[in-house]
Amino acid sequence: MSEPGDVLLTMTGIVKTFPGVRALDGVDLEVRAGEVHCLLGQNGAGKSTLIKVLAGAHQPDGGEITWLGQPATLGSPVAALRIGIATMYQELDLVEGLSVAENIFLGHEPSAFGFTRRGHMRAEARKLMRRLGHPEIPPGREVGVLSAAGQQLVSMARALAHDARLIIMDEPTAALAADEVDNLFRVVADLTAEGVAVVYISHRLEEIRRIGHRVTVLKDGRTVASNLDAATTPTSELVNLMSGRMVETVFPTREESADRGTEVLRVEGLTRASEFADVSFTVNAGEIVGIAGLVGAGRSEVLETVFGARKADSGTVTVNGKRLRPGSVTAAVQAGIGLAPEERKSQALLLDQSVASNVILASLPEYARIGFTDRGRALRDSRSTLERLDLRPADPRREVRTLSGGNQQKAVVARWLVRECKVLLLDEPTRGVDVGARAELYRLIHELAAAGVAVLLVSSEVPEVLGLSDRVLVMREGRLLAEAPASELTEAAVLDMVMEGSEVMA
Repeated sequence: MSEPGDVLLTMTGIVKTFPGVRALDGVDLEVRAGEVHCLLGQNGAGKSTLIKVLAGAHQPDGGEITWLGQPATLGSPVAALRIGIATMYQELDLVEGLSVAENIFLGHEPSAFGFTRRGHMRAEARKLMRRLGHPEIPPGREVGVLSAAGQQLVSMARALAHDARLIIMDEPTAALAADEVDNLFRVVADLTAEGVAVVYISHRLEEIRRIGHRVTVLKDGRTVASNLDAATTPTSELVNLMSGRMVETVFPTREESADRGTEVLRVEGLTRASEFADVSFTVNAGEIVGIAGLVGAGRSEVLETVFGARKADSGTVTVNGKRLRPGSVTAAVQAGIGLAPEERKSQALLLDQSVASNVILASLPEYARIGFTDRGRALRDSRSTLERLDLRPADPRREVRTLSGGNQQKAVVARWLVRECKVLLLDEPTRGVDVGARAELYRLIHELAAAGVAVLLVSSEVPEVLGLSDRVLVMREGRLLAEAPASELTEAAVLDMVMEGSEVMA
């Protein structure tokens, strides 16, 4: 194992071009043993492409890579793993039906005389989980039943099973609760103490402060800053480097809606066994209502039930005075409800289809001409909406899979802009979205409210809920615990409610 401070990896002048797009245009990166090197940049800055080059999934068109001072060619993910580079993508590539041990050693199972040494494999898996500080996770347990945090530990153990010297972590805390984040950071600290290096990608600057050593910033496919101190570099400087502009007001000034106050959405006594119970609230035209609470409080489940993706055991959902049929997405969409779900890749997008196909998905009948889709109109409407959202590049013919996370989120929102929905449900709307794109989404949410749309949003970030919302609903363990104007709440008060359960009902 390299000594802490030794240079493990250098990437110099890395170039990667896709048809019509230069994703990387001369990127430099240096990573040392035993450090957490944070990679920052707006969506579309080139972070995802860079880590895929580093992981061997993409081949660079130019530039040089050295590993331990020697030229390296990362011709495939297997080649990257062979020299000690492992990647944990935001969407973990685990096989849910296999056991912990089987996932850890998938593709390089220990064997003798043509037979897998299952006992040895389980014993080694147990050692790896003990090394990560979690001996309670049995090697025979099916991965699909583990929590998101547990699955991340299995992915980390798989990296260590390959004797990884460098682990790339892409938005590793996106689906974790606060205590799980703390545990992840403890594991990372233990690994770096052993000399393992981590390339850490996150849009949460407070995480960079806690866990990072050095920072490299990308913008428009180029390295614009490197060797920054993660703990002391001012936030204003980081944001300026990422966006090319100084920090603006995080939450833009609201414009009042002309028809503010007219009730659009009414939820009464909504209940689903073991998920949430007796949830009631209203959302008016032009109003933004936020739901705060811990992961598992039932917030997302409420949104999905309002949208008809889950069927309530009891209770009603009413839009503009019309009661909706329970468990019917079609009825909800026809009534004017749109949903941007938390898991956009698996729940909202057709990844192999074009942006235009995804944008018009909820409005297909309107684009039908004698049994065929009016592709010309679909492209025009999609391009116009994408330009409004500042999606880059605003090419409706591009495959959604090739977009960054933030731009994929914009494509989901674009679907409901085309649909001209009356009620927009937003579940973690800025998850995996950088500082600049967040500001754009905040402005868009305000624009929609100003146009009379009733917005109901869920966010795990309390400042976001308070900064965007007119009213706040607080949920804890499936119950609506509190309701109050956002102006009357503080972050500390909300956290106290979700953690301790004290009530402040308006």
